[in-house]
Amino acid sequence: MSPGFREFLEEQFAPLGSVSIKSMFGGLGVFRDSVMFGLVADDTLYFRVDEGNRTRFEAEGCDPFVYNGKTKQTAMPYWRAPERLFDDTDEFIE
Repeated sequence: MSPGFREFLEEQFAPLGSVSIKSMFGGLGVFRDSVMFGLVADDTLYFRVDEGNRTRFEAEGCDPFVYNGKTKQTAMPYWRAPERLFDDTDEFIE
């Protein structure tokens, strides 16, 4: 994780108030009110996705975070944030 990317994310999340970014599992977890809603791996931001918003991420062409387990690849419920969000703070926060 490059220090510059972490600082960039801290600036992006600043309008939300109490967002913390903590080291975990070789990456970073993004938390608000003790709830992890994002993760960062290899300078890529992923947001937690569920049935209510998965189609929006699919329509953007985003992919889930996948890690290599001992015997297989496992997809997590975190999907890559669309790059265009980094250019529009209001939409990023939404």
